[in-house]
Amino acid sequence: MSGPNAVCLLSGGLDSATVLAIARERGFRLYAMSFRYGQRHVHELECAQRLANAFGVARHVIVDIDLRVFGGSALTDEKIEVPKNRQIASMSHGIPVTYVPARNTIFLSFALAWAETLEAQDIFIGVNAVDYSGYPDCRPQYIAAFQAMANLATKAGVEDRQHLTIHTPLIEMTKAEIIRTGLALGVDYSMTSTCYDPSPSGQACGACDACLLRLKGFAENGTQDPAAYVRNNTR
Repeated sequence: MSGPNAVCLLSGGLDSATVLAIARERGFRLYAMSFRYGQRHVHELECAQRLANAFGVARHVIVDIDLRVFGGSALTDEKIEVPKNRQIASMSHGIPVTYVPARNTIFLSFALAWAETLEAQDIFIGVNAVDYSGYPDCRPQYIAAFQAMANLATKAGVEDRQHLTIHTPLIEMTKAEIIRTGLALGVDYSMTSTCYDPSPSGQACGACDACLLRLKGFAENGTQDPAAYVRNNTR
């Protein structure tokens, strides 16, 4: 890829894989950034590495930070259980315990720093404000505010060498639309992991919010999810 550089936040999940495919389709030279932040679903990083290889990214970095020191989330605190078998309709009401405090702000800040060193004008992130779990840092107004701040925050910005755009191509899509888009772009979703509470071998639980939304999206496309699930939702 010989187009302009772009930093893509790559968790290894369905949404970030789709965003990586969109960025490639738009002609960007891809630099993928993932995070080992103390998440219980660390299996997603193996998926991120596979996706980075499959998409031929120019470079893939995994940043080590430990958000377990703060806790406050079912994803970073083993004492807090991941909610299971919630009704889909209830997921957009309130902020669930799987919210990780300030996670997207932290991730985007790292992406901003790397974008400046790469002389990149573009960052891609797979946030979604339709089929999502009520996270405040997935909303359009949050992204707009961060982008405004980012363009004031760097030496390259002050010197008028960088005019950063944060791309959120999935933000107004349903999960079914995201999957449909990814399939059209050739995304192999068997390489992704969305589950908040996978088994030690990486099988999805099939009952957390992320799994239920993913399964609903595939069902609405009339397609079977290729991910491996724990049989009968038991360990």
